[in-house]
Amino acid sequence: MKYYFGLQFKILNRSLRDFGLHPIVGYLIVAAAFVGLSLYLFAKTEFAGYLFILLAISIILKQSETRRNDFLKSCFSVKSYFRIRLIENSILALPFLIVLIFRNCFLSAAILLLVSIMLVFLNFENKFQLTLPTPFYKRPFEFITGFRNAFYLFFFAYFLTFMAVSVGNFNLGIFALILVFLVCFTFYTSPENEFFVWIYASGSKGFLFHKIKIALLHSTILSLPIVVCLAIIFTDNLDAIFAFQALGYIYLTTVVLAKYSAFPDKMNLPQAFLLAFGLWLPPLLLGVIPYFYSQSVRRLNEILE
Repeated sequence: MKYYFGLQFKILNRSLRDFGLHPIVGYLIVAAAFVGLSLYLFAKTEFAGYLFILLAISIILKQSETRRNDFLKSCFSVKSYFRIRLIENSILALPFLIVLIFRNCFLSAAILLLVSIMLVFLNFENKFQLTLPTPFYKRPFEFITGFRNAFYLFFFAYFLTFMAVSVGNFNLGIFALILVFLVCFTFYTSPENEFFVWIYASGSKGFLFHKIKIALLHSTILSLPIVVCLAIIFTDNLDAIFAFQALGYIYLTTVVLAKYSAFPDKMNLPQAFLLAFGLWLPPLLLGVIPYFYSQSVRRLNEILE
């Protein structure tokens, strides 16, 4: 069991080095980002405790994947297997528990702790499979896969919108809209196989235009229920609603261009920092977007032309 956790630690360190970060620096950045997100959520919404539970559980659930569990069971005894699962779930839940306790959300912390323990005994041996239908079947690749992996987050965003309308909390509704776009951003974190780019009968510029158009169309489909609800109820804030929607489009366009600026590789550290600075300070996008566009065209020319 000691060897198993040592191996996982080495794999994590190698992933950080492949991204261009020293492991210590990577851990510090992740910790700072986690603390910053925690402060932001608790400052903006009274439902931050529930959001933390959802986020933590979604991360822990990844440890209950069928093939992974079957592999662990074949390598370890039953006792060791459950000890590994308990330690893994505890490690993943610990940062969230610390924040919840620090914010005096004791009930949320207790719920998260209980669910984390229960998930130790959860496995997916049911062979029944359901193919989740999506409105994106004609336009693979990102939104079909992304939606099926994170559909529950969209339903949660719609639930937050319902709560925002019920209690008259406009900020909560805007947070739900932002959440939809944040999830859409994650669809573009991994590059597809070069073949799925090569098959397009268009040049680099045409390909990028097509990808951006599809991204904007599909994100509109997902965000439209929230925008409509907020526009009907909070008529005095129409300017803010459409401004956040437009900003989401601009950010999503930037993310798409950032992805293909490194294609067929993943984004490296300088590109990730440039993207982060652009998202943090929108005026910087005036320079960031043209830079990513020129780099994307150069990269794609090697494949499409």
